[in-house]
Amino acid sequence: MGISSAQRAEVREIAAELGRIARTGEVLAGSITKRMTRCGSQGCRCMADPPRLHGPYYHWTRKVQQKTVGRWFSGEQRDDYAPWVENHRRIRELLGRLEAIGEAAVAADPRSVKRR
Repeated sequence: MGISSAQRAEVREIAAELGRIARTGEVLAGSITKRMTRCGSQGCRCMADPPRLHGPYYHWTRKVQQKTVGRWFSGEQRDDYAPWVENHRRIRELLGRLEAIGEAAVAADPRSVKRR
């Protein structure tokens, strides 16, 4: 019952990394995508052959109450906030590792009741 010493060491590593991220306060859910667009105006460079699209524009999107919401970012904002988004992804990955350790502990618990 419980977790092994190797798992305990992994938990300490995960906790240390989570702590480092948390101390920065730089966590942002969602994603930032680069967009290039056409305006549709006749004679515009975006309608040429080959087209020269407008942009780049950067769009930050995330889910709020099960709906996708977004905001446009400048290139400077994208540079500033991209590491925040990566921190969020890393937290989710670390949480997945912790959950896997917990699931392994339950699976190894001899007290589990087997139903027919």
